Amino acid sequence: MISRVGVGIIGFGTVGTGVVKILLENASLISRRVGVPTEIVRIADLNVTRDRGLILPPGLLTIDAMQILTDPSIDIVVELIGGCDSAKRIILEAMAAGKHVVTANKALLALHGEEIFAAASRAGVDLGFEASVGGGIPVIQALREGLAANTIQSIYGIINGTANYILSRMTQEGQSFETVLDEAKQAGYAEGDPTYDVAGIDSAHKLAILVALAYGTPVNVKDVYTEGITHITPLDIAYAKEFGCTIKLLGIAKLVGNEVEARVHPTMLPSSSPIAQVEGVYNAIQLVGDAVGDVVLYGRGAGSMPTGSAVVGDLIGIARNLLKGAVGRVPPTSFQQDQRRPLRMRTMEELSSLYYLRFMVLDRPGVLSQIAGELGRCGISISSVLQQGRREGQTVPVVIKTHTATERDVQTALRVINRMAFISEPTTLIRFEGKDE
Repeated sequence: MISRVGVGIIGFGTVGTGVVKILLENASLISRRVGVPTEIVRIADLNVTRDRGLILPPGLLTIDAMQILTDPSIDIVVELIGGCDSAKRIILEAMAAGKHVVTANKALLALHGEEIFAAASRAGVDLGFEASVGGGIPVIQALREGLAANTIQSIYGIINGTANYILSRMTQEGQSFETVLDEAKQAGYAEGDPTYDVAGIDSAHKLAILVALAYGTPVNVKDVYTEGITHITPLDIAYAKEFGCTIKLLGIAKLVGNEVEARVHPTMLPSSSPIAQVEGVYNAIQLVGDAVGDVVLYGRGAGSMPTGSAVVGDLIGIARNLLKGAVGRVPPTSFQQDQRRPLRMRTMEELSSLYYLRFMVLDRPGVLSQIAGELGRCGISISSVLQQGRREGQTVPVVIKTHTATERDVQTALRVINRMAFISEPTTLIRFEGKDE
């Protein structure tokens, strides 16, 4: 009979501190939920002297991760160091030693998930990664268990809090991207190098994980079209309001026949939609199942305690399984490993969408007709045009919203239009999600 579940934590940074705090402060509650105590045996980190604001029992801290990997009293290893190389080695060694693993490492799973999933299956151990997407939002569990009866028709996700904070502030204050980014850094919402957040890379990693779970297919993150928010201006946000829309950085996935569409980019959404109203550093993920319809999950997408909550939730799930001898009851990717099937990932050129196109043009007669003519030659129909008052001889914006068009046709037209003499800068393109009018 198991009398306790032993936990080893590798990485004692922001998330690790949250995990330890929850395990210590909620020890009695967790023990009642599991049936036996879930105890921290060892914590490994390169810095064991920094004050984390916690009073730890003596002997817990070490700088040697191997003490955790080789300790037979540790049942579950929690990897929280981030990065890929060392984290991957730690996880694979833990599994080879018969230890179950919990991780928050979305980049590692997006890039090397298939190898790790296969290793877990071979070793007969459980793998938890709820904290890899959406912080404290239980979206992984929703896909693996709660919505397992459904064919997931689509996923729409605000899955990066930094980007959402920046776009929210730009929308509320009318400030530039650069100004708000500086504010986000000062407030601690953006890293010193925010590239992964503002270029959409972090969102692409998370979307790749969601697609793998939703559709039972291996995903190469390189097949996820990725575009960030650095080119969004207050002018675009103002025009979005004219169309009754809000701009959000979305991760979008759809099942199209037997193929999958996966993309990350700024998107214009009707301002009345639930996901468009998510502000600040909060995340929201809308899942559409064929049986359940719309399900929207909302909450804090990052931070010590929300992410720690997800990690400890995984620990509790694995601990419960250990007590019942039910290891592997729920496959890591929701599908049994031998039942996963590679699905074709659609290219961006195949996308059909509505488009917002902002042209910066030299104001002179015939400009709009030339733009409209080229769009028409490429089979693109115009839904509406917004044009400021005439300022002949000056540069002015001309904004066009299209009816449904294909990405291939739009990009073909823009290559020609952007070379026209009256165009002063590359055209800004933002895709709409919504029905054609």
